[in-house]
Amino acid sequence: MRWNGQTVAAREDGALAGLTVAEVAAVPGHLRTVRSPEYAGIAFHEVLAKSALNRVHGESSMPFSWTINPYRGCSHACVYCFARGSHRYLEFDTGRDFDAQIVVKVNVAEVLGRELARPGWARECVALGTNTDPYQRAEGRYRLMPGIITALARSGTPMSILTKGTLLRRDLPLLAEAAERVPVELAMSIAVGDHELQQSIEPGTPSTRARLDTIAAARDAGLAADVFLMPVLPGLTDDPAHLQRLLRDIRDAGARSVVYGALHLRSHVKPWFLAWLEREHPELLPLYRSLYPGAASRAPQAYRVELAGRIRPLIARYGLERSGTSRTRTFAQNTETVAAQSTPGAPAPTLF
Repeated sequence: MRWNGQTVAAREDGALAGLTVAEVAAVPGHLRTVRSPEYAGIAFHEVLAKSALNRVHGESSMPFSWTINPYRGCSHACVYCFARGSHRYLEFDTGRDFDAQIVVKVNVAEVLGRELARPGWARECVALGTNTDPYQRAEGRYRLMPGIITALARSGTPMSILTKGTLLRRDLPLLAEAAERVPVELAMSIAVGDHELQQSIEPGTPSTRARLDTIAAARDAGLAADVFLMPVLPGLTDDPAHLQRLLRDIRDAGARSVVYGALHLRSHVKPWFLAWLEREHPELLPLYRSLYPGAASRAPQAYRVELAGRIRPLIARYGLERSGTSRTRTFAQNTETVAAQSTPGAPAPTLF
């Protein structure tokens, strides 16, 4: 695997208990693979990373120059997630493997501390959640984020975090403390208000209500939280009634602002998403094939203009517009630009 070079070759003899010979052969060179009853169907591939900070290439228009990804793959299992393409770099597939084969950089906080202590570190903003979620289920086991937050704050480095994970609440006291030293921006991804649809299309995520409650908890901790209402799904979540209910709930939870975007279906995601659509909502297949024909990944301009006319007045009505600029808002506005700039074969930056 291509991540062998970032791992150690040594294994503990007992660490691979329960794995088949084929599975062991599929992940040579890593530290160990862990399976646990409370994470049924998920394999955690523990690796020792050589680096923690990832440089955002210079032509990107993103409002940060560095990212940290403590995990690769994501048990949130969102069928629309265009980070799925990053698993090809590890020679995993972009479907079930992305959901269930999770790479864990167990030493990421230690490595980060060394990198931040270098004399040349300029304390530029570091973003988390730009590829896969730092508060996915694995974080409950590995607790990597407290060390990352502490290292960034101690070094005087601003940070932004985007997540769907309610485990963020565990670290709110630590983030509030960090915010006294450095700028801290938080954003929660909430795209689906209907509970049944949300559980179908994002089967590994906390409920929308739990995420709204996390926004309220952040507010109570003195931390502003923005919401990424992304992706808006044609024929599923784009009707005015759904948008109005969701935006009202977001307002009531105490969010600072909302940014939105239509579904982006990259080539490595489209087959996985369309397979889900055929199972769950086959009546919508003609609509999606007309909106995203062939290799098209972006909703057509006419649809995006229509969506803007529908959602922007609602955002204004509920006081969820954001004046001025912030890294979070600029991040959302430039997502499609970054996706278009991704280097072939490299992990694609993504919101979801």
